[in-house]
Amino acid sequence: MRPLAFGLLGLALALAPCHRAVAQEWPNRPVTMIVPFPAGAAVDTLARAVAHALSEHFGKQFIVDNRAGAGGNLGGTAVAKASADGYTWLFGTPAPIALNKLMYKGLAYDSERDFTPVILVAKSPMMITATSAFPAKTLPELIAYAKQNPGKVNVGHPGNGTLGHITSALIQQFAGAEMTHVPYRGSAPLITDLLSGQVDVTMDFMPTYLPLVAAGKVRALAVTTSRRVAQLPDVPTVQEAGFNGFEATAWYAIVAPTGTPPDIMTKVNKAVNTFLESDQGKTILEQNSLQAVGGSPEDLKAFIDGERAKWRPVIEAAKIAMQ
Repeated sequence: MRPLAFGLLGLALALAPCHRAVAQEWPNRPVTMIVPFPAGAAVDTLARAVAHALSEHFGKQFIVDNRAGAGGNLGGTAVAKASADGYTWLFGTPAPIALNKLMYKGLAYDSERDFTPVILVAKSPMMITATSAFPAKTLPELIAYAKQNPGKVNVGHPGNGTLGHITSALIQQFAGAEMTHVPYRGSAPLITDLLSGQVDVTMDFMPTYLPLVAAGKVRALAVTTSRRVAQLPDVPTVQEAGFNGFEATAWYAIVAPTGTPPDIMTKVNKAVNTFLESDQGKTILEQNSLQAVGGSPEDLKAFIDGERAKWRPVIEAAKIAMQ
């Protein structure tokens, strides 16, 4: 029995380093980065740039998987239910990562419980745009027109419960104007209908619309940041239209299923920070009118907590409740 015992002990000691070696080999196969919106949206463009950088950094392919629908909840659910092994990540926006929890009843996941923050990648202002043929050329003119024509202005946004939806509801609430919400499954189909005149106005993330504004195909009425943005110095803020203290900033972050090994999350965090600080990363973000953020997982957690605290009373006052 004694030789057998020593033999088993020796086998255990021999195997232990092997398990550690396997864990340290991550990633040893392709990694999936789920984007909860369609291809072509602003979040998708940035996610693909980050995925490419991570593929080069780790030597394994990072695949972007678009899971659009339900305001980002389909993609959020897929990540929340995925194995916490470092091979599935969520590259998301405020809706599935922070705000849907405040609006949707019966969600299949809890973003606070099921996601672990990894890194806040970038921020972007939102923009209120209109078709070039729309009679209102400024936000005050839009509000005045909507008051004179209650319910007749179609306002498109990239999905129920998205920041575009919340921003639209908030502006209507403050202005006392009634417009018709038209939700889409992401920015790409929304832009198609804006250009064809199917919707009059959009409230959406800014980067995707900049080329259209520059080409004169749509008109920018306002940006939602507290200050004007460098790319559109002549476009006023919502605050300048009389909404004191108003600010609604879009943001993009990476989170992982809760339980993902901390050392793997640290590797991804460091790799994304390196990308954001690189010349390539700076160029890509500048081209898409994004502000790099970066930082630690703890920084992202504090930021998400702050976003929930800021938007909770707005959502409750606007009575935004989703099924």
